[in-house]
Amino acid sequence: MTRLSFADLISLGSLGIRTRRLRAALSALGIALGIATVIVVTGIPASSQQALLDELTALGTNLLRAQPAQRTEDPVLLPESSVAMVQRIGPVTAAAAVANTHTRVRRNDLLDPGHSSDITVLAATPNLLETVNGHVQSGEFLPRPDFPSVVLGNTAAQRLGIAHAQDRPAVFVGERWFTVVGVLGPMPLAPDIERSVLVGWEAARTQLGFDGHPTVVYVKAREESIEDVRAVLPATLYGEIPGLVQVSRPSDALAAKRATQNSYSALFLGLAGVALLVGGVGVANTMVISVLERRSEIGLRRALGATRGHIRAQFLTEAVLLSTLGGLAGTALGAAGVAGYAALHDWPLVIPLPVLASGVLAAFVVGAAAGLYPSIRAARLTPTQALSA
Repeated sequence: MTRLSFADLISLGSLGIRTRRLRAALSALGIALGIATVIVVTGIPASSQQALLDELTALGTNLLRAQPAQRTEDPVLLPESSVAMVQRIGPVTAAAAVANTHTRVRRNDLLDPGHSSDITVLAATPNLLETVNGHVQSGEFLPRPDFPSVVLGNTAAQRLGIAHAQDRPAVFVGERWFTVVGVLGPMPLAPDIERSVLVGWEAARTQLGFDGHPTVVYVKAREESIEDVRAVLPATLYGEIPGLVQVSRPSDALAAKRATQNSYSALFLGLAGVALLVGGVGVANTMVISVLERRSEIGLRRALGATRGHIRAQFLTEAVLLSTLGGLAGTALGAAGVAGYAALHDWPLVIPLPVLASGVLAAFVVGAAAGLYPSIRAARLTPTQALSA
């Protein structure tokens, strides 16, 4: 039996596509729309999910807060090297600390020293904002930790009557003037920082008599390990009596984030399966009709010596070529649609790379499956049956 070379197989398989271009284009369009649907129904939810996850992450899903237990006698003092100790925990990605300097802040030195504005003066490490997902609304965040400058929390700035830091106003902290170099944006998940005046760690030591022991340590860790980090934090910070260190539990937003990921995963699988099924049915229908219309061609080729295997390979190759061309077009069309929709809603563009790769692969597999029955049906036709049609 004569074996067809790969080049001959492609040439025969593309014969129907080249001679019936409009029908081939419409057939490829069917599978293209199916694959584009797969890309769209995975890309748009993935982009939407990423936007939602970014918002949930900003809420502090991977943030822990450790502080000593409140005691009237023998208060617990966290080590001065608390931040460095915590940063040695494997899954920890960032750590920062604040400390109450037990100093009062006034708008000017003419106010009564006993005046209370419920504003806490905190010494802060340089990477505090990075750790707690905060941002500066005006000015900058403590460019020189050893300089007598302060950054105001959003609520503290309102109480002191300072809206921005452009003019470098000054406030009276303890018995010294400090320059306001920044005002923080709202931080609803860190109200203690919102109501505080932040001073550089070294400036608090030299200007305010701060002893260097942090009162709160903020820890950011990888989400999948957040519970493990929470379990070892007390022993890390206060190994003598770990029970005297209180650690906040992971944010409820973390549970919401994990639930969101699971629900979206199920949605992806369901929608993608339906879209592929629709595309496969379209290709199968097209190939069955093609076999019926081309019976005379099949009969002529059989009469000239083509075997059943040749006929079967020809129609199966045609189905695969149609689906693959449609898959390429559908992948490009779907990616463009996702990009446009994400840009319209100001979402991050997220198209999983396996989805892009599997778009063409799925088209190939669907084409092979859809073309299997029509190719077998065509091969079963005898020359007499085909020519008599």
